[in-house]
Amino acid sequence: MVKYSFCPYCQGELSSKENYYQCISCKKKVFIPSFPGVSIFPIKDGKVLLAKRGEEPRKGLWDSIGGFLKEGEEPTICAKRETKEETGLEIKLGDLLGIYTDSYEYEGQVYETLNLYYLAEIIGGKIKAEDDVSELVW
Repeated sequence: MVKYSFCPYCQGELSSKENYYQCISCKKKVFIPSFPGVSIFPIKDGKVLLAKRGEEPRKGLWDSIGGFLKEGEEPTICAKRETKEETGLEIKLGDLLGIYTDSYEYEGQVYETLNLYYLAEIIGGKIKAEDDVSELVW
């Protein structure tokens, strides 16, 4: 759970409950959201494109292409944007493989995530590891 210390309404001290915080001063509840993200599996000749993480968290580990949605961004738009940013490739989204929850630890905080996993077909671009990716392999 994300750790908060102060109420966003009155700046009073927060008391930690099981799935939320409650302000000691104004008694309002502060709910902890799940952070939405997408993972994309571009397919070529029966192989899946994977990315080696170039930054923390989990630097050096293999991962799917993907990332977090910007505020108000549609998941399908995010999937195309993240693929372009990380690989240089343009994609056509295929099937939604599933929706799963996970935890994402970053700089001592643990964020609960809600992830949408897609298959994708490559329709353009030139493959190159970019953004927070250090290497790409099929």
